[in-house]
Amino acid sequence: MPTWLIILLVGVVLLVFGVAVEAAQFLIWIAIIVLVVSLILGLVGRGKAKV
Repeated sequence: MPTWLIILLVGVVLLVFGVAVEAAQFLIWIAIIVLVVSLILGLVGRGKAKV
């Protein structure tokens, strides 16, 4: 399983958990950061595969 996919799954879980628990609003920001990082890693991985 690719690393970026694992990071993406962790981001989605954190996002769902952050929405479910309103007191833990910072988890939403962590999830957004993780999702952005996973998307960047996915794009970089695709770029390397084409070259």
